[in-house]
Amino acid sequence: MYLYRFEVIGESKTMPVIVVAKDDHQAFEQVDVELEKYFLSLPDYEEIVLFEKKRIGNSSGYVLPAFSK
Repeated sequence: MYLYRFEVIGESKTMPVIVVAKDDHQAFEQVDVELEKYFLSLPDYEEIVLFEKKRIGNSSGYVLPAFSK
């Protein structure tokens, strides 16, 4: 299993999406699922960018610089 960090680029903003999946294909599909759950319908976006991919071991994590001051 892998921990993926995506950035979804929309018309007005960019948002990070973090998912766990067994491969890249499943990860990209899960991004759509998570966006649809969050917004209740799939929003319009320009592109989904895979930012990082890490194998899940005893511990894994990401620093999200967009949310730091």
